[in-house]
Amino acid sequence: MILKIITVIIFKKSPQSSKRKRMEIEKRIIIIGAMLGIVVAAGVIGYTAIEKWPVLDSLYMTVITIATVGYTEVHELSRTGRIFTIFLILGGTISLVYAGSSFVAFFIEGQLTGILGRRKMEKKISQLSGHYIVCGAGATGRCVSEEFLATGTRFVVIENNMANLRKISGFESLLYIQGDATSDAMLKLAGIDRAAGLVTTLPTDKDNLFVTLTARNLNPKLRIVAKAEEDGSGYKMKIAGAAAVVSPTHIGGLRLASETMRPAVTSFLDRMLRDKDAKLRIAEYCVSRECGFAGTTLEDLDISGKTNALVLAVKRQEEEIFNPTPDVKLLEGDVLIVMATVGQMDKLRALLEGK
Repeated sequence: MILKIITVIIFKKSPQSSKRKRMEIEKRIIIIGAMLGIVVAAGVIGYTAIEKWPVLDSLYMTVITIATVGYTEVHELSRTGRIFTIFLILGGTISLVYAGSSFVAFFIEGQLTGILGRRKMEKKISQLSGHYIVCGAGATGRCVSEEFLATGTRFVVIENNMANLRKISGFESLLYIQGDATSDAMLKLAGIDRAAGLVTTLPTDKDNLFVTLTARNLNPKLRIVAKAEEDGSGYKMKIAGAAAVVSPTHIGGLRLASETMRPAVTSFLDRMLRDKDAKLRIAEYCVSRECGFAGTTLEDLDISGKTNALVLAVKRQEEEIFNPTPDVKLLEGDVLIVMATVGQMDKLRALLEGK
């Protein structure tokens, strides 16, 4: 227990320290303790055997000798006792120097690892483009982050509390910035000017509203999704620039109702959207100018015939065309909502990209 506490203290600024490194530190601490224990035991046994002193006097003499505190001898030493004391001082000094240098090295190494780890992470973040930013790693932010990790989405988390970050499953591969998510500097450090979207999940609606305003000002094209707890906050966040506002309380209530009335449907959608082993997925694909399919009907594109994927809907600006017929003509900016397997999605992506 003590060893774990010491290693945590040493590496408290180095969250990237590996388990192997911690085990190495614990091993060296055990060696230091063993060395000091052997020297003390040798001193007690030596004084007791040579000078015929009581064990307590021998222990006291051994400790003040190793510690070099300069107290006078407990009893007059014989010639043999003085020679023994010389070797005891040498052994104790070597052990203490080794212990001191090791602990200094531990702390310096831990701090250097933390500094180098942060610089390496900042470099990785600076190379991101088209990524997402998650503001806050509380209960909601943690779920968002774990979903992004599970789907291989590139993202950065901004969170003040290191303990919250460590609760995220997959923390070792997480890109994060420890700081205030409402700060312009933190958002810029996360690459907001290059980001595709931002999710703000801070504890209060006030902070989420502030982040929305700041993010919209820093990147007018950014897609912002905000969490809202109170009634009426969603309207304000949309005015501030949020593309979508989600109320965990409202969503939770709908989910409870669905589980009660439509358990089979809810279970099916859950497995399809979240289960890693599920074969089917629902995805969206944008019809861009580059793909060359704007103005083409679904019949001519023949998605079902070429990829076996099922087109569920076409989202066009503020309307959705559900179960679209083959004669629906695709326009630039339309979004195809498709249900398919991973393999079918790859084929569809290749088809839409003209590969």
